[in-house]
Amino acid sequence: MKLHKLFISAALLLAACAAQAEKADSNKPTQIAFDQLDADDVKQVKTFTGNVVLTRGTLLMKSPKAVVTEDPEGYQYVVLHGAPGTQATFRQKLDGAGEQWMEGQADRIEYDNKTELVKLFAKAQVRRLEGPKTASQVDGEFISYDSRKEVYAVKNTSTGESKPGAGRSTMMIQPSSKLAVPPAPATQPAPGK
Repeated sequence: MKLHKLFISAALLLAACAAQAEKADSNKPTQIAFDQLDADDVKQVKTFTGNVVLTRGTLLMKSPKAVVTEDPEGYQYVVLHGAPGTQATFRQKLDGAGEQWMEGQADRIEYDNKTELVKLFAKAQVRRLEGPKTASQVDGEFISYDSRKEVYAVKNTSTGESKPGAGRSTMMIQPSSKLAVPPAPATQPAPGK
């Protein structure tokens, strides 16, 4: 029971520490660099292959293959596929003071432009950075991050379900810089001693 409460406390702490993704990014154009493109304009599906780099504002996504679909409303849905030895990655600046970033990697990453939901499948890892320092990190087979609601979900299978005995996830949370205690002032020796 204590372990369960500790896990819930750690998850709530991580969620409380998270900041929202850069709001201005959603209004920026999407630029995609790639080696090859196959496009079906009728179905609104574009398949990019070869060192794919997708950029929209501060959002940067990289993978060997990306499939981008667009719904009738104009929202984009991106599926980044890794390859043997190469995972798909994302990095995005967070709103708020200072240099705060979210970054992650997995064998497959799905990004929904309409809901701002990122799902990472298989050997997934998400880190929140404060400058170059990792403030928190979570590893698991499936991680879902909703940047609008600032909510995480970590499951122990790459299908997005949790199953008994399927595996374990880990979380690392650095001590908050807000809790740092300033050093005590140096004392001077008494005269004559």
